[in-house]
Amino acid sequence: MKIVLINPYCLDPRLQDYDIRVVPIGLYYIGACLKAAGHSCEILNFFDMQGKQGQIREILRSISPDLVGISILHANRWGGIDIARISKSLFPEIPVVFGGPGAVFLWQHLLNHFREIDFIVMGEGEHTMTSMADLLAQGKHGKIPGLPGIASRHGKTLMANDPPAFIEDLDTLPDPSEHFTFQHVISSRGCPWNCAFCGSPRIWKRKVRFHSPDYFVNQIANLASKGEKFFYVSDDTFTLKKDRVIQICKGIIDKNLAINWAAISRVNHVDEEILYWMRRAGCIQISFGVESGSSRIRKTLNKNITNSEITRAFDMASALGLMPRAYFIYGSPGENKKSITESIRLMDKIRPLSAIFYILDIFPGTALYDDFKRRTGATDDIWLKRVEDIMYFETDSSISREMVLSFGKRLRKAFYKNLPRYAESVKLKDMPELHALHADFLSRLGMTFAFGDYSNIKDIPHPDKTAEKLFRKALEFHPDERAYLGLAMLLQRKGQHLQVLELLEQGLRHFPDALDMNLCYGVSLMNSGNQEKALQIFLRNSHSPRALEYARYCADLLGKKDLAMDLGRKIQVLSAKQTSQ
Repeated sequence: MKIVLINPYCLDPRLQDYDIRVVPIGLYYIGACLKAAGHSCEILNFFDMQGKQGQIREILRSISPDLVGISILHANRWGGIDIARISKSLFPEIPVVFGGPGAVFLWQHLLNHFREIDFIVMGEGEHTMTSMADLLAQGKHGKIPGLPGIASRHGKTLMANDPPAFIEDLDTLPDPSEHFTFQHVISSRGCPWNCAFCGSPRIWKRKVRFHSPDYFVNQIANLASKGEKFFYVSDDTFTLKKDRVIQICKGIIDKNLAINWAAISRVNHVDEEILYWMRRAGCIQISFGVESGSSRIRKTLNKNITNSEITRAFDMASALGLMPRAYFIYGSPGENKKSITESIRLMDKIRPLSAIFYILDIFPGTALYDDFKRRTGATDDIWLKRVEDIMYFETDSSISREMVLSFGKRLRKAFYKNLPRYAESVKLKDMPELHALHADFLSRLGMTFAFGDYSNIKDIPHPDKTAEKLFRKALEFHPDERAYLGLAMLLQRKGQHLQVLELLEQGLRHFPDALDMNLCYGVSLMNSGNQEKALQIFLRNSHSPRALEYARYCADLLGKKDLAMDLGRKIQVLSAKQTSQ
């Protein structure tokens, strides 16, 4: 059977699309199971296909699938419905199946109002989708409604079969890295906590199951062999089992995997030993849900952590060279100027080096949604309106839109205003085996201020000054290619080319083949009047199109017309090759 699994688009545009562009890891696991059972499976990431219905139609027409599966988180449900309609218009007899939390929590609503949806998978989809494909291959379409975990229509009646038991041994699942390439990985399923804003407790029943360290490390190694060098570990709480985390980290080190990765944790489930091994194994960022500086707000959200636990986790992470990122929620029940001030005070105490601020949303399947329906008498049919979500303040007359927007502005302004101080105040733990990693941490952070996301945010004061301090501090720990280059580029901006030459001569002794450093060195030689030496530097790096361009420019300055023409021809040939590829 030919199956397509689809990650649909959301309705609202994003300033940054990192939260919607990622294909849910579950689709890769389902795809791997389907392939292991002998079926053909293609995963389509349609996150950016809003308004491109004609293109979607042509893609589906060219594949001509036998089964279409669409993953619904919630904000992308209308994208899923649109794609289901396109599929049905092309292939009326081909089943369209929805899965994911957004479909599970609204299964009756979706089946009742949208005839283009045939079935909904109510639990883990690997075995259910494989059984469905097997039945279709055998011509037994009529038996699909009887499968465990299937919700469907029976005339005017809607029925949902009990889902199959959770897959207890996740290692029995085929490894999706053998069939697909991806960056977002997961080593466990579930979360033991019960936050009011999250659907995880209802999906996973507050139970957590784990891949073995060997399975997970081998999966990462397989993906690394395909060229993936950065990973997002998407477990709700990666650090739940200390010994297991350390085993994973040691496995990554033993395999000598040259990777970096980021993870999510909980402030009361980390200690120095866990964070140490995570950093040794290439982890560069750890995210914590802080939610609010107000213990009253956190209690309302059922986030049972304390300010001292939050402060301890952030202090430990930054001391070991892990960038600590804080998630804050605002616009919660009872939010006011005082609670926002408490959040700002806590932020100033924990000094996060990255922060994300969310307005509290109400999603089906959460305790907040149940409360909303009780308070307002609303039903699931509110989702017939073509919207992604409902923000809490829209349901609470004591909080206005203007108040919430002002809260967000205060939080972001306070974070950005103080961010240079947070970065410069980092006190790294003096452990010789971490010195190279400390330099890496500081240079990454410096690049963010000098040339990355933080360089163009007007509320951040003097980002270049902060970057220069971080680069210099990095080089006090250990020679670092990124630090040499970043500092040199800042000095070039200021026209300090002699200082750049001195710095890069030192850096190139450590990293003689570093292309960007060589090019930066050559540019400063040119700007210092030494075109002949600059030309030789660029010619030694003629495998680079940029080096060839610089070399031609130098040749022109030196009056070497034949060389300049020859270099021009090489540039044309190289450009033609790149265009053909």
